[in-house]
Amino acid sequence: MRVAIITDQHFGARKNSKLFHDYFLKFYEDVFFPTLEREKITTVIDMGDTFDSRKGIDFSALTWAKDHYFDRLRDMGVEVHTIVGNHTAYYKNTNDINAIDLLLREYDNVKVYSETTSIDVCGLNVLLVPWINQENKEMTLSMIKKSRAPVCMGHLELQGFKVNDYVVMDHGMDMSPFKKFEKVFSGHFHTRSTQDNISYLGNPYEIYWNDSGDTRGFHIFDTQTLETTPVNNPHRLFYKIYYTDNDYQLFDASELKDKIVKLIVRQKTDTKKFEKFIDKLYASNIAELKIVENFEFNGWYDKELNGDYESEDTMSILNKYIEESEINLDKSIIQKMMSEVYQEACELI
Repeated sequence: MRVAIITDQHFGARKNSKLFHDYFLKFYEDVFFPTLEREKITTVIDMGDTFDSRKGIDFSALTWAKDHYFDRLRDMGVEVHTIVGNHTAYYKNTNDINAIDLLLREYDNVKVYSETTSIDVCGLNVLLVPWINQENKEMTLSMIKKSRAPVCMGHLELQGFKVNDYVVMDHGMDMSPFKKFEKVFSGHFHTRSTQDNISYLGNPYEIYWNDSGDTRGFHIFDTQTLETTPVNNPHRLFYKIYYTDNDYQLFDASELKDKIVKLIVRQKTDTKKFEKFIDKLYASNIAELKIVENFEFNGWYDKELNGDYESEDTMSILNKYIEESEINLDKSIIQKMMSEVYQEACELI
């Protein structure tokens, strides 16, 4: 038997942006639901962060999630097992009050897990591990130790795994308690990565610039072989363009409609030519344009010196600054606090 695994959907993201939800919908209509129907999949496991903000959800975002996701799963007869993630738990130290339990009670096909629980998935014993916090940590570790399940699925923050292409988690739990399982699958980090028996499966679509360029989608899990098959999302939202006196007449901007574009200027010797290039971008109906330009180069560009800076996202630059600062404090704690503040700020955008 095969089931679908999806994680970190973040309904309501970017302050319930219509642009983002239209982009999300392409994934569900073009990839997710057609795959479930074609493969005759009747079970979905959601590994956390179904909704984006722990503090509340916009009524229109909730309506969107029900209309385009939960109603359709119910109508298809699909059973959903969903665990609490850090974004769906209202408090940081307990999972007791959480969005999925409060908002999805009308769906008999949706089962919510706020505590570590063993479930039967098509004859396979699976240990589900929601967000681990101060209140449940001792109990969770005890249940992990006692579990005889061959597979664990959770919303875990483990040391040594990639948060994105630029950052590796240097705090969080040690992975040793999870080595007993044949397979461990987790949400939380949006980038796919694997170490030994533990795999972060990544989220379905781009939400921030640091998601750009990563392969996104969901996975099909075979309960007999314990193997996963990725089903990738072909749709992108974030695009980087490098300008080096490009000929605007030859540049194809057709794929940039409703996209978020970052134009990185490496060489600009003709201002009028550059302005025509910008006009062509806007004429393609892009959603947003950010121009990265450093006038100190005076048209000269050294890729070795400046390439890394251009590609890094905000959090990567902040983490690097903290790491290089001469302060007598635990830098990992400061980086974690900065990450939390940054995520909260993004929710207001």
